Amino acid sequence: MRFSRFSPTLFFLSVAAFTILMLTKVIPYLSFEPEIDFLTTKTDRVLAKKDFQVGFYVHILSSWWVMGIGLFQFIPSFVKKYRRLHQTLGKVYVFSILFLAAPSGFVLALYANGGLPAKVGFSLQCLVWWLTTLVAWYEIRKNQWQRHVEWMMRSYAVTLAAMSLRVGSYVMVYFLSTKPIETYLTVTWASWVVNLIIAEVLIYNNLGTYLIHKIR
Repeated sequence: MRFSRFSPTLFFLSVAAFTILMLTKVIPYLSFEPEIDFLTTKTDRVLAKKDFQVGFYVHILSSWWVMGIGLFQFIPSFVKKYRRLHQTLGKVYVFSILFLAAPSGFVLALYANGGLPAKVGFSLQCLVWWLTTLVAWYEIRKNQWQRHVEWMMRSYAVTLAAMSLRVGSYVMVYFLSTKPIETYLTVTWASWVVNLIIAEVLIYNNLGTYLIHKIR
């Protein structure tokens, strides 16, 4: 695969647009009212739990900014021109996932609708997210640039599960006419597993090598 002939513009624009869209979804939650969108699907018992409350607000905020930060980390011209900023943003990305987004996501997974399959799916997603990000951080600490980029690709693939989940839900409901529970359980797993498969295909086809070459 010749990545020099592949334009990533559509990908970057899509993720950027989704990140902005998600901000418009996050802002209403900052009123801390319980009758808003996703929160209306939870029982009063769940909404009253402090761990759920903290986990929810930490997760929606930290997941939003790691998505935006992560996008810039894969723009070669940005990384090459602003290396120090790239390093700073990288640290924010890594530590936000390790200490905020993934742990809070795991808390929310314990309260996921859809029973055990959904709880396991979201829990594994958070575990994989945490581990891939940790390994990416470990590799850069050893100056293993190639492995760092590849593990960051895996990490960001899981970060983008939020986007895949919503796009996948839309496609299944409006084009495949699936039932709500079928849609929910399918995208719970597919949103991050499919993303990881795509990342592995890109890594196998030397996208990591291409990015390293463009940065240097």
